[in-house]
Amino acid sequence: MSTDTASTAATSSEPKLSPVEAIKENSRSLRGTIAEEFADPALDHLSEANKQLIKFHGSYQQEDRDARKKRDKPGVGKAYMFMVRLKLPGGKLTGDQYLAMDDICGKYANGTLRITTRQSFQFHGILKPDMKSLIRGINAALVTSLGGCGDVNRNVLSCPAPLNDPARKQMQELADAVAAHLAPRAGARAYHEIWLNGEQVEHVPAAEHENPEANEPIYGKVYLPRKFKTAFSLPHDNCTDILAQCLGFLCVTENGKPVGYNLYAGGGQGQTNGNPDTFPHLARAVCFVEPGEVVRAAEGICKLFRDHGNRANRKRARLKYVMHDWGVEKFREVFARDYFGQPLRMPKDVPITGLDLHLGWQPQGDGKWFLGLSVENGRIKDEGTLRLRSGLRAIVSKLRCNVRLTAQQDVLLCDIATADRPGVDSLLNEYGISRPESLTQVRKWSMACPAIPTCGLAITEAERALPTVTGQLAAVLAELGLGEELISVRMTGCPNGCARPYQSEVGLVGRGGTKYTMYIGGDTFGRRLNTELQDSVPIEQIVPKLKTIFTAFKAERTTGEAFGDYCTRVGIERLQGMIGGANGKG
Repeated sequence: MSTDTASTAATSSEPKLSPVEAIKENSRSLRGTIAEEFADPALDHLSEANKQLIKFHGSYQQEDRDARKKRDKPGVGKAYMFMVRLKLPGGKLTGDQYLAMDDICGKYANGTLRITTRQSFQFHGILKPDMKSLIRGINAALVTSLGGCGDVNRNVLSCPAPLNDPARKQMQELADAVAAHLAPRAGARAYHEIWLNGEQVEHVPAAEHENPEANEPIYGKVYLPRKFKTAFSLPHDNCTDILAQCLGFLCVTENGKPVGYNLYAGGGQGQTNGNPDTFPHLARAVCFVEPGEVVRAAEGICKLFRDHGNRANRKRARLKYVMHDWGVEKFREVFARDYFGQPLRMPKDVPITGLDLHLGWQPQGDGKWFLGLSVENGRIKDEGTLRLRSGLRAIVSKLRCNVRLTAQQDVLLCDIATADRPGVDSLLNEYGISRPESLTQVRKWSMACPAIPTCGLAITEAERALPTVTGQLAAVLAELGLGEELISVRMTGCPNGCARPYQSEVGLVGRGGTKYTMYIGGDTFGRRLNTELQDSVPIEQIVPKLKTIFTAFKAERTTGEAFGDYCTRVGIERLQGMIGGANGKG
């Protein structure tokens, strides 16, 4: 065989790249024709290429799926709208920034703020003519949406509690540093041109000239194979679910001071129904790095993913599959040799032992207080007697307190003086905002993704369905004397797992219509994946089936045994037998 023939055969044997790769390569540093399509009043939605590219700018094109029932009427088409997601490293906002975001959601979105499971805000229901005003308003408050979505490093998580301890302060500083270092550079000019009329914003790096390879030294011309998620956490407070992340840094302390981080890689939640090659995966401990090496290590892991991630099949394009397919030893070898440039130190023996929701009044350690408020499924809105959006606005307007968002979809009001606490409590009463101590544990430990009506991937309800389920579960648990058990319940409208359902003690994943796949036996602290209990369970059967298992748990648990640990101990076959079999058959 000639050299030319061999080369042709080798090329033809390589898997065909995903169409998204060509879109990125030909995007002119993420410009596409986004500006032209937004300027065209005759268009109510974007082309497929621009629909992909706008993700890098922090937005998804969506459809109001509640309006679909009207589409069979003559002249009624799809009701297109947009979602915009912020980049907020560590979930930090000043009081003025919070108020600006509240103003924006009222002017240009659907009048609600949505806290994500990654410490950020999403605006929903944005109409195409309002997009530019909304993004300009975000940037005017010195916040950005650049890189909030897309095939880049997403929002960097860190423990949001404003406690006066060296570890949390350092983690917040490093989260900011990693976020800045991994931010898109060449694509930033496109962001300025499209949304800000070319104006430069100090906190967003801009390319000096149009050379994607030179000005995207980390991402290159085609960016990453898919999204990349990073988090910092503490062993005794895994409030960012570090094992669900592509890249995680677990803080190691000595005498209360941070000395370095165990670097974890290869976590991820999403899977595809009926595709056994896709699955959730917990991150693996790779090495130990010193604080001064964290940013370089983050860049190295990102580049490893850039070079070795799957660019042919986007369903298998996450870093977790590189880790799974290679194994941790090969992953370490390649990372050390090609991306870190020095021998690795093995991870320290520091296990994860807890998770704090950071709710209620808590001293910061500097003479001030923070107040953690539970936000059901992250939706800040006014509804009936609960006027959460108005109440938070009143408190922040009065005190100009700093605000932080948690990865459990809750909000922390920070830096509050002791003298101001009675006034805050009075405003909570006035606006009907429940104190965390008055809420059930299962309500506080629950999470859901937005799902229908906004997410195009959702095949069932989640955010709008979970409150009914948790309310029923709370009654069952109280009846059994288990109301104070810490049991995490998470629901998603599809198997992509945005609310991290595969780690929870009870996971409910949309299967279609009003049916869900039930998972059981995870760990409240995020240390273990759960197991499929039963597929295609009608929503009205979920709580009765769980009641049977909770009844057995109460009777058979060992002293101090957590619910997830009990489920793991007795095994999935026994649990399935309790409810009539894996497929609903005895």
